[in-house]
Amino acid sequence: MNYSLKNIPERTVQPRNAGLTMVMDKGLSIREVEDFLSISGVYADIVKLGWATSYVTPGLDKKLDVYRAANVPFYFGGTLFELFIARGQFDDYRRVLDKYKLQYVEVSDGSLEMPHDEKCEYIRRLSKDFTVLSEVGSKDAEKIIAPYKWIAMMKSELEAGAHKVIAEAREAGNVGIFRGTGEVRSGLVDEILTQIPADIIIWEAPQKAQQTWFIQLLGANVNLGNIAPNELIPLETLRLGLRSDTFHHFLPK
Repeated sequence: MNYSLKNIPERTVQPRNAGLTMVMDKGLSIREVEDFLSISGVYADIVKLGWATSYVTPGLDKKLDVYRAANVPFYFGGTLFELFIARGQFDDYRRVLDKYKLQYVEVSDGSLEMPHDEKCEYIRRLSKDFTVLSEVGSKDAEKIIAPYKWIAMMKSELEAGAHKVIAEAREAGNVGIFRGTGEVRSGLVDEILTQIPADIIIWEAPQKAQQTWFIQLLGANVNLGNIAPNELIPLETLRLGLRSDTFHHFLPK
């Protein structure tokens, strides 16, 4: 840090297992990636190239090389996995992962109806060669999943080999663990935390109010995802109590 302040919460250091910030890249240019990493790279723990943007991104290899040079891990969004599965192209999907030398992979079923046993089998198969992040929850705002089902699915996916589970919210933060207004489904979150350790969950929380809520609930080292590249430094100030929203949270009572 550039100067000293008292009563700043201790942050985990990279490579982190807790306190992760997952960044959403929705189509940044190579120059934009370079610029974002030059100032915020120290706060970016992993980058998701959203949904299937990797399919249409020009110069994808060069862009990924920029992330590699900065030692920032990346993966392709779970919707891409679902698109391949819906077309019966799992082997082709594996070839894409190998072609771009991915270390991480997301397995999701937010857009595709898939038996849960089948999803877990994909996790088992992929976890032999990759670090699997499995996403739980639907992208359909009309599909409400009971808390006990969230818990059961998270447990099964972790047992199948997932490294962490991602709680679905989409890039807008208005489905899954959130209501359409963006309000946190706090009862759902509380239920999940009775059974699933907090450091194993990445909460998708693209909105400032959502990030604040999770920091106040779980502290500076909560795992948060779907963060816009230009929001990394603002988020870090929230984590450290350096912004009005969390100003009093870390001060002595």
